[in-house]
Amino acid sequence: MWKKRAIVMLVLIEAALFFIVGRLAQIQLIDTESFANHNLIAESVAQRTQELVIDDGRGSFVDRNGKPLTKRSVPSLVLFPFLKMRPWPIEQVARVTGVSEEEIRRQLERADGPFVLEKNGEPLALNAEQMRQMNRLRIPGVFAVHKQYPLETLYAPHLLGFTRPDRELLRQRYPKRPLPPGTEVGIQGLQKAFDEFLLADAKTKLLYHVDAEGRPLFGLDVKYSDPSNSFYPVTVKTTLDRDVQREMEQIVDRFGLKKGGLVLLDVDTNSVVAMVSRPNMDPRDPYKNGGAENQMVLPHIPGSVFKTVIAAAALDEGIASPTTTFDCRKTIAGEEDREHDYGTLDLTDSFAVSCNNAFATLGKELIRHDPGALETYAEKLGLYPTAGWEGPVYHEEHFRQFPEERKGTIWHDARDKRVPLAVAQTAIGQKDVRVSPLGVANMMATIARGGKAWKVRAVDQVLYKNGAPLFSFSAEPATGLEPITPATVRQLQQLLRGVVTNQKGTGRRFQTLPYPVAGKSGTAETGKREGDVELINKWFAGYFPADRPKYALAVVELDVPGGRAATNEVFAAAVEALYAHDRAQKENE
Repeated sequence: MWKKRAIVMLVLIEAALFFIVGRLAQIQLIDTESFANHNLIAESVAQRTQELVIDDGRGSFVDRNGKPLTKRSVPSLVLFPFLKMRPWPIEQVARVTGVSEEEIRRQLERADGPFVLEKNGEPLALNAEQMRQMNRLRIPGVFAVHKQYPLETLYAPHLLGFTRPDRELLRQRYPKRPLPPGTEVGIQGLQKAFDEFLLADAKTKLLYHVDAEGRPLFGLDVKYSDPSNSFYPVTVKTTLDRDVQREMEQIVDRFGLKKGGLVLLDVDTNSVVAMVSRPNMDPRDPYKNGGAENQMVLPHIPGSVFKTVIAAAALDEGIASPTTTFDCRKTIAGEEDREHDYGTLDLTDSFAVSCNNAFATLGKELIRHDPGALETYAEKLGLYPTAGWEGPVYHEEHFRQFPEERKGTIWHDARDKRVPLAVAQTAIGQKDVRVSPLGVANMMATIARGGKAWKVRAVDQVLYKNGAPLFSFSAEPATGLEPITPATVRQLQQLLRGVVTNQKGTGRRFQTLPYPVAGKSGTAETGKREGDVELINKWFAGYFPADRPKYALAVVELDVPGGRAATNEVFAAAVEALYAHDRAQKENE
């Protein structure tokens, strides 16, 4: 019996040994590059490799003048820690860089991998001559290279968006592309819209192999790993002006605008010069407190800003003229207006003081004349349904520069067009009317430019690494509809200017600005309350200089207690800042 048991045990032991040997053979010889979804050879090499990434390989963004918006290239000096194990001409490095020998040794001693030499706690930025001198010395373990760094200042974070490593999202978007698991992918904004252009081809890095004690395995041979591609990574050239963007962000924060923001457009090119959204975004936790939402591309209740559409439709359809009169003693329901008794006013003055009954009356007449009039003219002005650039880009038929932009609405229920009070409420920008600040700014740019509505661009070109254009975004019409007539445009321009010049106009606050302004105010009831106080959306949108338009600007503060809005202060400060900016540019030319 005991012999039989011994034989069984020996057989089991031999089987176990056979299995272990087979398993080792599988790991070491057969499946070394694909064992359990891991490349064991690559991971083994990685364990004994020290490296410094010089460029992560993802494309970058610049403003209209070529100034960086996301990362910058700094001529840097890279040192490898094996230098502390052998004699090397440290005095020559100290002489060229201006960093003392003692400081260089101190940084080397604390380094456990390759590092960038610092001076006064910051990466040392070499000049061109220092770069040449250092590389001419050919010291093993000392390299002068251009290293990429993220910018300390965040510019237009809601517009540019953000990235993060997301293996599952990578698989969904690019199922046929072999991308490393840690590849950054665009989550929002332009980073998301242009992700396929920006994806990293490969990292550029300096690396060398070490033993268990950190000593070089193969002598002092540091390798420069570069994808050697003269075309990638690409640069996305935006239409932003970095200096203006920073100024607009400071203005919004100076006046304490908590929710809302501004959109500034170049009238001639119909492109974004600056875009600011609040609440601000925390890059460490983008979704905290709704900070990731770009309020400038989301629809909001516009209030009286929407009266611009009613005026355009009424003038263009011949339903009213600037001298047509209205009873501004009544509310939109036909009752006595105890809050605003303006008497009888013509269209020009009704627009200036924002008489609700005038536009409620016009809205009802327009719907009787043409049930689709409000949608038609909102579209003709570039306000609705969207305003951002959309069109074919290579294999994508409907590429969108503003991926978070949502369509506006005018009617939720077409049956409301048969309800006079619903029509009146809609005509003054209430009830179901929702439009984005981007659309409102686009409407003002359309009127300022002479009536031709274009889609708004935030990106002008995508450039190869060598500076050649990969793709250029041409101007795209906002609609296939016929534009409003030149006569209507001139009348609208006069109405918008009257809002500021009229002594009772809702924009009279802007009469003393260095640039003459034309525009329209808006105070929208939101139906929300903060205690006993009603919350409103407060708007001012317009263009300037009024006689030779250069900028269109929409400012809105959302869900603000009545009487506390910073909208007018922000708009005025923005105009003053742009006037100073333009004067400084002329003096420097």
